[in-house]
Amino acid sequence: MPGLPPLSDEQRRQALVKAAEARRARADVKEELKSESLDLSGLFDRADEDPIIARTKVVSVLESLPRVGKVKARRAMEEIGISKNRHLRGLGSRQRAALLARFG
Repeated sequence: MPGLPPLSDEQRRQALVKAAEARRARADVKEELKSESLDLSGLFDRADEDPIIARTKVVSVLESLPRVGKVKARRAMEEIGISKNRHLRGLGSRQRAALLARFG
C-alpha cells in the first residue's frame, strides 16, 4: 500500500497490541453503561481525561444505554444535530448538555 510507512515486525506487533487494548477499554466502558454502573456525565468526565475513551463513537455509546436502541439513538442524534460519525471528543458543550437532558 503506497503512503504507509514501512513497519518492522516488532512495530506492527506493538501496534496490534495497542489497538487491542483500545478496543477492550471501549468495550469495558460500553459494558459499564449497559449495566448502569456508569452514567453519561461520568462518561463525559472520563472522555475528557482518557484519549482512548474520547475516540468512542457517540452512536455506539447511546446504543449501549439501557432502553436505547439503534433507532432511538440515531433519531436523538439527528434531532440534536450530531453527525453519525462523531466521537465523544468532538461533542460541543451544548450537544453534551442536550444528550444529558435526554438520556442523563
